[in-house]
Amino acid sequence: MTDEIRDADGCEDFESLEESGLHEDMTESEEDAAAEELFSETDDGEPEITEEPDAAEKALQEATDKYMRLFAEFDNFRKRTAKEKAETYQDAVAKTVLELLPAVDSFERAMESPCTDDAYRSGMEKIYQQMTSILQKLGVEEIPALNESFDPKVHNAIRQIEDENFGESTVCEVYQKGYRLGDRIIRCAMVSVAN
Repeated sequence: MTDEIRDADGCEDFESLEESGLHEDMTESEEDAAAEELFSETDDGEPEITEEPDAAEKALQEATDKYMRLFAEFDNFRKRTAKEKAETYQDAVAKTVLELLPAVDSFERAMESPCTDDAYRSGMEKIYQQMTSILQKLGVEEIPALNESFDPKVHNAIRQIEDENFGESTVCEVYQKGYRLGDRIIRCAMVSVAN
């Protein structure tokens, strides 16, 4: 377009086009061709815009990017919250079990001692079985120690002895059982190690 049809602000103005008469220079066929560049008909005869403005595309792209970022942030938040919840639950179970383990140890020592009263011994065994079944339901399991190879991650060696009946670095005696909850060690086993 020429400078004649621009107003004082530099913007094109339809009224100035009419006044200048430049809009009449375009023939009807040229107007149809220009309209066809912007619109095309679909199979059902509806007009379809073939060339979209850059501003609308840019705004759509920005909105899509914002949505994707927000979705990713929410998904990360959801995963992080679920992980923290699981860890909090395991912490609570581990702390509770750690406080109960001395009572379990006392029941084990009581059952090992000689007893003449069969009813008393039977009652102690039933209580011990209930306690161990509760620990199993919580996912707590005993760390194998006796006759196992010494592992400093799960065994706490308080004594080393020379014994030909056991292999090198083998646990030969367990003073206190160790327990774990999944991958977490609640209490290491207190053991003697041979050779």
